Amino acid sequence: MTLRSRTSRILLGVLVATVTAVPADAAARQEAVVQGPVPGAVPGDPSAPEVKDTYPWMATDVDLASAGYVEQEFYLSGKADGYSTTGEVVASDVPYRTRIIVRRPADAADFNGTVLTEWQNVTAGYDLDALWSPEQITRAGYAWVGVSAQRVGVDHLRGWSPARYGGLDVTGGGRLTADELSYDVFAQAAKALRGSRRGGPLGGLRARTVLAVGASQSAARMTVYYDAVLPRTEAVFDGFAHIVGPAPTRKGAEPVFQVLSETDVRSPVRRPDDALFRRWEVAGTAHSGWQGQEYRASILERDLGAAPTYDCARPPFSRAPLHHVIAASYDHLVRWAGRGVLPPSAPVLELAADGAKVRDELGLAVGGIRLSQVEVPTALNTGDNAGETFCFLFGTHVPFDKDLLGRLYPARGRYVSAVAEQDGRNVRAGYLLPADARQNLRDAAASDVGRR
Repeated sequence: MTLRSRTSRILLGVLVATVTAVPADAAARQEAVVQGPVPGAVPGDPSAPEVKDTYPWMATDVDLASAGYVEQEFYLSGKADGYSTTGEVVASDVPYRTRIIVRRPADAADFNGTVLTEWQNVTAGYDLDALWSPEQITRAGYAWVGVSAQRVGVDHLRGWSPARYGGLDVTGGGRLTADELSYDVFAQAAKALRGSRRGGPLGGLRARTVLAVGASQSAARMTVYYDAVLPRTEAVFDGFAHIVGPAPTRKGAEPVFQVLSETDVRSPVRRPDDALFRRWEVAGTAHSGWQGQEYRASILERDLGAAPTYDCARPPFSRAPLHHVIAASYDHLVRWAGRGVLPPSAPVLELAADGAKVRDELGLAVGGIRLSQVEVPTALNTGDNAGETFCFLFGTHVPFDKDLLGRLYPARGRYVSAVAEQDGRNVRAGYLLPADARQNLRDAAASDVGRR
């Protein structure tokens, strides 16, 4: 028997666990069936052949065990309703089958009670866990769950590993190819995560808060869901994090947090903050910056044969850590959704009359949340770039030369103190978590800046 045949036979024998939820009304009648965890070897396990059929697409290469975490994949199936982008019901009770990928604490004592439910981004043509930030998520004890809700991602999975994913379909057998089912599929995944069954996707962990998170095009899909679909259906999420993408215009019952990089701010027209909406703009950061690119490079090389390369007009990938601010926003959103504690508002980026960002003498954007990497700079980090394909999303990173660094920081202590002071201000303002501030300080102390 071939490995592919053995794998297929194993997949047929996975544990089936029905996750129940109490419907609030007729619109909430749908319940998902969860199967799993789907068996397979861990990538790189020397005891198993390195064949992609044995592990999940984009399985993390972070040492989760050392952080007390596990990664598991499940199939999610049921019947979903289809919606247009204006919220009209275009189909009912359409069978679907997709997958979710779960990274969670192994021990209930390490779980903070919150699930970050990410709408997987498919802009690149495959599922991308754009908001999986291992250090911040595992440090805080979140469970992170990626949901394959869209046709493009599922079609890629089917082609990448027919044995593992060949039975997936979110189009109703090809009838609904514009992701009409995606909104209900995403919502049903959230309902499944609210169960605490030992055979469920959280392995018996009890979720107190379930947040919807999405980046870029996924934020746009979540905006349609919030504005047009959610008013017709049951509320299943406690709050929404719209990252580097659009946010709802409707004022609903659930809080919405929008975090934008410098790249994403293109207009002075902004929805004002209110009791259920916050918008943060972060100077010097990029829509798709260095941290995510660096994390995914080895994984894409493993799963696709090579990570993509780009010929951009300027050196790409801002290193200003937007993920630090995103981590702080999650903390606020949990308290906001659970206890009504309002997050702080933040200054906006300054824009010229023509819509361009106002920049200082070093070329850095003025205004917005100012991380120490921008306020105490050792490089030009911006949200702007140009060139082929996605270059305009990558921002720029150009290290300062020694002469400029010497003029800015003639004494080593001055640089380290300035980093500590700016990070302290950001922690007090609520834009940065203390653990990330401490890491910034360690990085500053270990650098060559100010050394003679």
